[in-house]
Amino acid sequence: MMMQPNQYKEIWKAVQFHPLFQGVEERTALSLVEECEYLSYGKREMMLQADTKRQGLLLVLQGIAEVFVKNAEGLDEVLEVIQKGEIIGFSSLAEFLGFSKPEKSQPTVEVRAVEEVQALLIPFTVLAKRWDDQGVHDYLLSQVSIRLKDVYGSLAEQVKMAKGIGEGETILARVQDLMSENVAAVHPETSIQEAAKKMSAHKTSSVLVVEDGQLKGIITERDIVGRVVARGLSFEQHARMAMTENPVTISRFAYYYDAFSEILLKGVKHLPVVDQGKISGIVTLTDLLRKKNDSVMKTIKKIEEADEASLSEVKTAIFEITETLLKDRVPAFVLLEIVTKLYDRLIARTVELSVAALRKHKLEPPVPFAFYLMGSSGRGEQFMLTDQDHFLVYAETDKHAYFEKLGEEITSMLEKAGYARCKGLMMSSEAQWRGTVLQWQDRVRRWMMQSTNENILLAQNFFAYRFAAGSKEVHEAFEEGIAQLLDRSKIFLYRMVQMEKEQEIPTLDEPIRALFKLGRKSIDMKKEILFPFHHSLQILALYYGGIPGTPVEKIAALKEKGVFTEAFSQDLNEAFGHVLELYIRQRWANNGGSPVLTFATMSTRQKDELILSLRTLRELQGMVFARFSV
Repeated sequence: MMMQPNQYKEIWKAVQFHPLFQGVEERTALSLVEECEYLSYGKREMMLQADTKRQGLLLVLQGIAEVFVKNAEGLDEVLEVIQKGEIIGFSSLAEFLGFSKPEKSQPTVEVRAVEEVQALLIPFTVLAKRWDDQGVHDYLLSQVSIRLKDVYGSLAEQVKMAKGIGEGETILARVQDLMSENVAAVHPETSIQEAAKKMSAHKTSSVLVVEDGQLKGIITERDIVGRVVARGLSFEQHARMAMTENPVTISRFAYYYDAFSEILLKGVKHLPVVDQGKISGIVTLTDLLRKKNDSVMKTIKKIEEADEASLSEVKTAIFEITETLLKDRVPAFVLLEIVTKLYDRLIARTVELSVAALRKHKLEPPVPFAFYLMGSSGRGEQFMLTDQDHFLVYAETDKHAYFEKLGEEITSMLEKAGYARCKGLMMSSEAQWRGTVLQWQDRVRRWMMQSTNENILLAQNFFAYRFAAGSKEVHEAFEEGIAQLLDRSKIFLYRMVQMEKEQEIPTLDEPIRALFKLGRKSIDMKKEILFPFHHSLQILALYYGGIPGTPVEKIAALKEKGVFTEAFSQDLNEAFGHVLELYIRQRWANNGGSPVLTFATMSTRQKDELILSLRTLRELQGMVFARFSV
């Protein structure tokens, strides 16, 4: 597009601080800009086609573009997203520098405008005139390096996810492929009645509340029922009175499983799609389930409507979702987040049903209580139903008989849901796994003072606890009491470390061999890797104040406290994630059977990754040993 003389100055002002033009006097810069071409593209318009000769570099002045290729099925695979101030066309630099000649049959990437885009085509003649500037060299080198890393990362992620996918394009779908662009929106001062009318007109169950282009909130049908009808709020009130402020949002470039995870984990059904503060659409649970299939929708419904009679069906329902996520190669951490949320719903429902069952016998809780999970459930790592690990804490009372019955009822309900009773009897149906806040403090104090192997094993399982249901006030009082005990627990932690010394994470080298030159053909993922890792992380978390949460949350907290460096935290998460990936697939393939991984079934790459992961986990264990001078 030819520019008018006054446009040259406007363009120069927009790019004068860009590295390709920075430091050039105005007259020279204007002459360079005159050689460039101003281009404008509409939403979804192609900017660069495949197999067409590149004339130079495209500098994005405004908007967002995406670089993509066609896969074997003819579907678009987005490699990278280009935003304001970034350049398109680095792949053509090799030709510009004379290192390669274009082949007509050689396929190239394509570029498309995600939204309206203004760009400046910088021809190679202009680039040649700026080539002797060291700043230009440094800029191009750094940008090519960053872009190469990002593209390789994107390719690696998609190849990893695409391998073995059961439902084709689903997991590679991005939010922009699923969302609705026809967004119903109102101003905060609009009446609630007008907002409801707009929802009806758009045939949608939500409306966004927007002011000056910024998302302020969201109103759903549930909000109107709960905040307006139930509270008797006038429909003439402003929309801001009924909206949920600061709603959960997602990027249009996020993947399907990202949106699915957000909806399940945050307990919402509508996700506004926002990028750089700009609203571009909305994606709902219905959109995601429609992309999947009817069986997933039925599975979700089974979980939400579970009662005592249908508890046995929930296990199958969650297994169906887990199977789908495994087939879609969803990363281990994301899979566990989603499945844990579903199991947590099941646990909470089980507690509700247990209280209701006692209520039928005219029995009511005499005081508030809190219910906790331990073991793999407590760590948020239970991807399939194993045995039960849980305990009860309640406020001070002399009416213990109710909680004895409640513990037995919960254990029975969980058994109906598919959780086997714990062989070690670590369940709230047992007297030593329930009690008041003070009784629990005395119990934990005894474990610490009498640090026998048996008590340490009990403590290891206990300190993997996670609040699951009940009174948050009781939970806070319980945690406060435990924290006070930890201030005087250094000798106890020393004993825990001594026990860990007996179970060091093995070192594997090439070819796969254990210590003492003994040939190895397999490794017990649970006993030899995960348990030592969890115990080491647990000891550090207890030492630094009883940091709660899942292993990933503990790692993040220890990084914030300066115990772990940024680099080591990242390495630790990657190592843990890799081991979890192998462990989950090993157990799932064997229907929950042996956690022993046979090396003969692994590829060379998997073996190399396992070797590196074990080195990192051993480094964590070494930090613990050094901290306590074992």
